Amino acid sequence: MKNSKKDIRALSKKELQDFFVAQGDKSFRGTQVYEWLWQKACYDFDDMTNISKQTREMLQENFVINNIEVDTMQRSSDGTIKNAVKLHDGFTVESVLIPTYSRTTACVSSQVGCSLDCKFCATAQLKRLRNLNADEIYDQVVAIDRESRLYNDMPLSNIVYMGMGEPLMNYNNVLKSIEKITSSEGLGMSPRRITLSTSGVPKMIKKLADDEVKFNLAVSLHSARNEVRSQIMPFNERFPLEDLRDALIYWYEKTNKPVTYEYIVWEGINDTHQDIRALIEFCRHIPCKVNLIEYNPIDDGQFQQASDDAVAKYKNALEANRITVTLRHSRGKDIDAACGQLANKH
Repeated sequence: MKNSKKDIRALSKKELQDFFVAQGDKSFRGTQVYEWLWQKACYDFDDMTNISKQTREMLQENFVINNIEVDTMQRSSDGTIKNAVKLHDGFTVESVLIPTYSRTTACVSSQVGCSLDCKFCATAQLKRLRNLNADEIYDQVVAIDRESRLYNDMPLSNIVYMGMGEPLMNYNNVLKSIEKITSSEGLGMSPRRITLSTSGVPKMIKKLADDEVKFNLAVSLHSARNEVRSQIMPFNERFPLEDLRDALIYWYEKTNKPVTYEYIVWEGINDTHQDIRALIEFCRHIPCKVNLIEYNPIDDGQFQQASDDAVAKYKNALEANRITVTLRHSRGKDIDAACGQLANKH
């Protein structure tokens, strides 16, 4: 029989307060429960110790808490941790903890599968089955924060929405999850420590700007030439670089926040002088920095990491044009936890 109880975390604080008033109780009881759910990430009504047993039983009769469970956890030789996260309906997504000596970063998923079709990404080969709810994204962060404290002896410091799925295709739930993570009534993290990474959905980037978000924006660019980008990221046909450029200019004018471009250099795909020049031109529109990311193979052999020499040419040309550039080495490759490898293989 299908569970007809409502997931309590779908209720706002006001709705919880109203529920208690309707039960003949005080509205502050709703505030107490809300704190247990979000500040303390409590998954069991019985653990809400400052609430009477009778009230806890009443909650149990009316509601469920559809929390995630870490099904399997893998640890890489470099300290990276990959969680296979089981959702209440049996679907699985993956999230990753990336530690360095000074900070730990959570890479979280926003969809089961992905809405887009990037040829070089394992997740894109899984069709999108559904969007994650705000609480399912939030739970991934809570789980990784606990692991960070346990294995790295420090609280989680940064979050990137760079796991499975295209965050801007799950706009409302992603923003709601960030609101809960940054709220003083939630995890209280600074939005400056959160980065949303998108493949580039122009209309939704403009919406982010209109909504005056405080977090950072990264764009998986990988080519600044339409003919090349459309080959490796076919949705570029619908959202060409000109539209992306205009949306990013709009973003910067509204938020005054620079953008990070994520860029992989592949042999025989985007490793020519023409590709480098196109990227430099694209970078001139707004303040930005470029992360040159190491490619992580996904077994089909179509994409090969470019030579160190080709990557160095990119780096030198960008620096010569006063564009900030960082070389990013992949973490967690041995457990398929690196960028583009998340595909529920355990």
